[in-house]
Amino acid sequence: MHTDGTTGSLAERAARAFSAYREGDAQAMSDLVDTTTTLLWHTARSQGLDPAQAEDVVQTTWLLLVQHAPSIHDPQAVLKWLITTTRREAWATARKSRREDVREELGEDLDTTQDVAGEPEQVLVRGQEQVVLWRHFATLSTRCQQLLRVVALAERPDYAHVAEALGMPVGSIGPTRGRCLAKLRVALKADPGWDVAS
Repeated sequence: MHTDGTTGSLAERAARAFSAYREGDAQAMSDLVDTTTTLLWHTARSQGLDPAQAEDVVQTTWLLLVQHAPSIHDPQAVLKWLITTTRREAWATARKSRREDVREELGEDLDTTQDVAGEPEQVLVRGQEQVVLWRHFATLSTRCQQLLRVVALAERPDYAHVAEALGMPVGSIGPTRGRCLAKLRVALKADPGWDVAS
């Protein structure tokens, strides 16, 4: 029977969804995809892929999971399997193309964040603040950008798996995140184009 997998760590929720899928619950695969795709996408991006390449790699990873599901004996290992497979597929893709257009990525992010309801003045101000935010975000180190994307966008990020995806010690995630946010905060406060008022 399909169960709600919204509690527990990311690894636990992934394991529950995968177990349910193997027991015949087709909806559980959708739950597994919803639970882990953000982390997998950022894992692929951390290997230097552009957004479209990362999406292709994640899609390939899901196809491979369906093909290899019977061979994964321990459901608790499914998240590690997904991360490892995503990384390998990303390496293969990166070998074919090492180009990454940061400006294009920021443009796509801005396109998704500016599509909001509100008065024209509010939309304009919000759009200007997004431009300032992403401009300063782009000046952060690659490691800071990767970490902030994963931690900010993944619902209830599992630090152990975030650490594995980004190739950094678990204990350094919190302090590194704090330093990265502090750098971004300082840069934003110093920019007259940043309006901190809500």
